[in-house]
Amino acid sequence: MRTKERFMFSRMKEDINSVFDRDPAARNVFEILTNYPGLHAVWIHRLSHRLWKNNWKWLARTLSTFSRWLTGIEIHPGATIGRRFFIDHGMGVVIGGTAEIGDDVTLYQGVTLGGTSWKEGKRHPTLMDNVVIGAGAKILGPITIGKHGKVGSNSVVVKDVPDNATAVGIPARIVNTNKDKGDAENREKVAKKYGFDAYAVATDNPDPVAKAIGRLLDHMHLMDNKVSDLCREVNQLGGEVCQEALPELRVGEFDEDEKAAAKRRESATESFDPTI
Repeated sequence: MRTKERFMFSRMKEDINSVFDRDPAARNVFEILTNYPGLHAVWIHRLSHRLWKNNWKWLARTLSTFSRWLTGIEIHPGATIGRRFFIDHGMGVVIGGTAEIGDDVTLYQGVTLGGTSWKEGKRHPTLMDNVVIGAGAKILGPITIGKHGKVGSNSVVVKDVPDNATAVGIPARIVNTNKDKGDAENREKVAKKYGFDAYAVATDNPDPVAKAIGRLLDHMHLMDNKVSDLCREVNQLGGEVCQEALPELRVGEFDEDEKAAAKRRESATESFDPTI
């Protein structure tokens, strides 16, 4: 077998394996070959893209139109697509001519990689490696979705999404980044130290009370670190401060007080007589 043929079949095998990896409903190779229109659209696009690059523009567009009739997926032959690209379900997906897609990207049905201008040049999105775009999402304009980025279903994205971030909403906003994860972990540590339940104090929480509690935990974490640094510097200069450990907060006492308050509320409710 010639080198080009081996290369082609190895790429096809990669695509089939990517379906197994990302769709638990896939049962066997024959089922994938015959019943996955997203796979058919990608394979036809590879041929039409080669024709497009070799200046067979009309033939490339015609083949792309045939693919749309067959699969319900429209991929402009000028779009650049990386390896192991997977379109799940597929119907209604539109990918513009200047779109660029990296390796191991996943799209679901109804996704649009569209433009916001009629001007020539780069006008469609760039998706970096390992991006996942939820069903019905619209990614518009020459923006970039960073590596391992995620876009929620039915979101409309018109601004760049950084690496490892998640964007949701109309217009989309960033709800999760590595920095947020670090902040949440710090808050959890401080909350445990002071015997507080840190539930729902993430930075993306819409509850203003939860946001205020989150800021208080951030402030406490910062002050703890500054006091520790100050004590260390003073001790190095010959001072004698912070020799004794801070007293521990006894969480059990809080629990007992809360239980006592609950009993008082229950007693008041039972003793209440609604009759006049």
